[in-house]
Amino acid sequence: MGRTQTLGDRLAIALSSLCVIHCLATPLLLIILPSFGALFADSHELFHQIILFFVLPVGLAALAAGYRHHHKNSVLGSGLTGLAILFLTALYGHDYLGEFGETGATILASLVIAYAHLRNYQLSQKMQKTSREMV
Repeated sequence: MGRTQTLGDRLAIALSSLCVIHCLATPLLLIILPSFGALFADSHELFHQIILFFVLPVGLAALAAGYRHHHKNSVLGSGLTGLAILFLTALYGHDYLGEFGETGATILASLVIAYAHLRNYQLSQKMQKTSREMV
């Protein structure tokens, strides 16, 4: 298993976790500090676009590298599904799903992505361990 894939999977899990934290913390901060909303109202969508700019290439690269090792379609498929949901939600979620729907879809996508990268990492480590034992 390459260092690029390991780093990519870990980074993808961290970015997915950041999305979940952002989605859960923002409404709470708005309730606790209503003036927070006025300060960051325009940056909410910008945050989604910026995080997506990093999540997509990192996620795709790590999933592809892992797939080359373990060849599990389910891991690749779930990762690509999560990335697609995140991409579509970031672009169209607010308009078509509303605030609540967008938050739910983003959290769902982030959890699917994190799970796929965790499995990607675990399977690649298992393959690496197996290949070392054969030598």
